[in-house]
Amino acid sequence: MAEKKIKVTLIKSVIGTKQDHRATVRGLGLRRMNSSAMLEDTPAVRGMIRKVAYLVKCEG
Repeated sequence: MAEKKIKVTLIKSVIGTKQDHRATVRGLGLRRMNSSAMLEDTPAVRGMIRKVAYLVKCEG
């Protein structure tokens, strides 16, 4: 069975955000505005996305 993937896009700048939120964005593989990453749908990744939900856009 194929692993489910989630596409995550950084839609808001990390300037002025908490240091641990910046680290979470980097951990998701996002570098600059409008950069995207295809990630495996795991509870750890979902938790990271939930933590910085105000900065990212998530697609199925």
